Amino acid sequence: MNKKFLFLTKSALIAAVYFVLTILFAPISYSLMQVRIAEGLCVLAYFTPAAIPGLALGCLLANLSSPFGLIDIVFGTLATTLAAFFASKLKNKYLVPLPAVLFNAFIVGYVLKTMLSVHYLLAMFWVAAGQLLACYGLGLPLLIFLEKNKFFSTLLKK
Repeated sequence: MNKKFLFLTKSALIAAVYFVLTILFAPISYSLMQVRIAEGLCVLAYFTPAAIPGLALGCLLANLSSPFGLIDIVFGTLATTLAAFFASKLKNKYLVPLPAVLFNAFIVGYVLKTMLSVHYLLAMFWVAAGQLLACYGLGLPLLIFLEKNKFFSTLLKK
C-alpha cells in the first residue's frame, strides 16, 4: 500500500475520532473547567507521526464549535499540535501525555483568561487538571493497551 495514502488515512481517522469525541462530550470540552476527552489521543503520536496532523485537524474542526471563536480555533489548535509534536519525540511512555497537559495549560489557559476575564493561574490550573484527567487518566491507559496489543501497535507503526 502507498505510504502517503496510509499516512493520510491514519491522520484522517485520528482527526475524525478527535472531532467526534470533542463534539460528543461538548458540555465538558469547552469551558474553564474542561476535560477534553479527545486530548487523551495525543498519546497516538508516540506510535505514528500521522497523529500530529490528525490531532491538529481534529482539534481545528472541533474548535470551530468553540464558544470562544477564532482565538480558540487558532491557539487551541496550536496547543494540541505542539503537544502532539513534542509527545512524538518522547521515548518514556509515562511522559508522553505531559506535553498535552503543559501546552494546553499555558496556551488554552491564556485563551480562557482572555475570554472569561479570570486570573491566568486559575485558568491554567483548571485546564491542567482537565488535561491530567484526559491525558493520564485515559490517554496513558490507551497507550499501554495499544503498546501491549500487537495488532494495534503494528497497525499504528506501519
